[in-house]
Amino acid sequence: MGTLSVIGTGRLGSTLARALDGAGLTVTRVASRGSSASTLAQSLRACEAGTVEVAAAADLVFLTVPDDSIGPLAERLPWRAGQAVVHCSGATEVVVLEPAARLGAAIGGFHPLQIFSDPARALGLLAGSSVAIEGPPALEAQLRDIAARLQMRSIVLRPGVRAAYHGGASFAASFLLSMLQEAAEVWASFGVSEVDTLQALLPLAEGTLAAARAKGLAGALSGPVSRGDAGVVRGHVEALERLGPAHAAFYRELTRRQLQLARASGRLDDTQLQALAAALR
Repeated sequence: MGTLSVIGTGRLGSTLARALDGAGLTVTRVASRGSSASTLAQSLRACEAGTVEVAAAADLVFLTVPDDSIGPLAERLPWRAGQAVVHCSGATEVVVLEPAARLGAAIGGFHPLQIFSDPARALGLLAGSSVAIEGPPALEAQLRDIAARLQMRSIVLRPGVRAAYHGGASFAASFLLSMLQEAAEVWASFGVSEVDTLQALLPLAEGTLAAARAKGLAGALSGPVSRGDAGVVRGHVEALERLGPAHAAFYRELTRRQLQLARASGRLDDTQLQALAAALR
């Protein structure tokens, strides 16, 4: 595997370094602009905190810095032939590392699909999560090996698709918060607090995700659309229109997407699907 280093010791970088260390891979150097690298190095085996220039000498370098910093770092660090430089951004294309490639380094991407707002919790969630990998064949094989050691599933990306990949992932990540926020605003209209809303709806959301894991998207569909209850859907629309057109528009768009799942599930006939579509109008 050679020597490994991590440049950028924020929430993602510190979690990744600890995960690599826990999987038996030795991270020899970590670096950051602040003091967090020293704290992180003390928690790892055989690791030292150093400058980014020293960390960049490793055989495999993970850049876990903010997206806007990846290009400038790639431009100014002393890369060499025979090493690999990998950024951990989901949205930024690997071509941003081209300055390292011009000096002979292999370049790639390694983006863990997980939430890092709580690094301690994220560390426990990496096993079983997926990681998006991109790079030439030899580097891809090395990154697949690392993913396997971390007990993560590999998704291989081709160049040019990272914005669509990252945007699509947002629907399963922070956009869930937008839907819960909408629910909280609707329930607030009849006096339920956000705390009580979350206590009531988070178990429901968790049950939905568990059903999707077990049965797939169409198989997990529940609620009035799954039963063909056009009258219930019409009542939802009317109630939300009274709260404001934005609430009703959001509901209509999500329900139209549910009609696609209902059709795929095969539970409803064309007459039922048409009645549901009419209820949304």
